[in-house]
Parts: sequence; C-alpha cells; structure tokens
Amino acid sequence: MANERTLREGRVIETFLESPNEESFAAMFQDFTPQLVAFFRPCGCEFALSEDLTQEVMLTVYRKAAQIRDRSLFRAWLFKIARNALCRQYGKQSREVETVDLANVAGSLVASSNKPAGTSAFEFLVWMTFLGSSEREALTLRFVEEWEYHEIAAAKKIPIGTVQWRVFNAKKKLAPHLKSREFPSREAA
Repeated sequence: MANERTLREGRVIETFLESPNEESFAAMFQDFTPQLVAFFRPCGCEFALSEDLTQEVMLTVYRKAAQIRDRSLFRAWLFKIARNALCRQYGKQSREVETVDLANVAGSLVASSNKPAGTSAFEFLVWMTFLGSSEREALTLRFVEEWEYHEIAAAKKIPIGTVQWRVFNAKKKLAPHLKSREFPSREAA
C-alpha cells in the first residue's frame, strides 16, 4: 500500500515537473494537501491555519517548481518549504504585541481636578505615571488634544515615525492596566 502510494506520488510529481499546468498541479495538490495539513497539525496549528499554510506552500511550489535541481528530492523540497512557512508563522506570532485601542478610552477619561480618587480622571493620571515623559506628551497630544501624527512631528521637530513609535510604545505599556477595565464605546456614551 505504501509502495503503491509512493509510486503514484512519483508519477504525479514527474507529470507536474514535466508540464506544469492546472491539471497536473491539481493532481499534485490533491495528493499532497492532506500530508501538509497533517504536517502542520501536530505543530500546534488549528485546522484553518493548517489549511492556509498548506495553500501558501502549494502556491510557492507552483511558482518555483522550475527552480528545483534534483527531482528526486522534490518531496524533501516541498516539506522544507512547509517548515519555512511554519517558521514564518511562528515569527509573526512572536512579534505580535498586545496594545489597547485608546480611541474608546479617551472619551471616558476627562481630566478634572475636583474629582475624588478612584474616578476615571484620577486613574488616567495614575496610568500616565507608567510612561516616560516623551510617551506621555505624545499620548496626550494624540488622544487628549486629538492632534494628528504629522502635526505632533512638526510641532516637536521630530520624525513622524518617532511619534508613531512613542504612541505605540505607550499603548503597549498601558495595555495590561487598561485591559482589565471595561470602557463604554463612544457611541454608547
């Protein structure tokens, strides 16, 4: 049975490499898709992600099949592409940083000096102490004063990317503190 499958795969691969067209690719796609999905599943990928990665791998195979030097190593080449796709996926996940959407928070945090401790205004002042002075300033100008990034950059004479980084960094630092608190949306307020 396994030998029969190996022979069929070999014929499908040869047919595709000799004349890469939709029909030969469809046959190869049908043979290798279940194997690729099975390859991704034990690596912690949900079924939908496994299918997405499989399609990405098969697209790469279709586009780069002419570059393969040793046809006898096609299967190894295919699974190396799969491994690289998985590594890229893990890399994306490790770079994802939790932030909070301050657009919903800004309307509920109106600073007022006559409000007692424990109110939104007081909490806002406490949260701002978690930030550096440049981050505090960028966040205040962006979400309290409602300046655009380019306006802040021009006023402070710094690159717009620096302003965007300071706002992002501030949101990242505040995310754990603001996430535990529920804020009404602007429409509901």
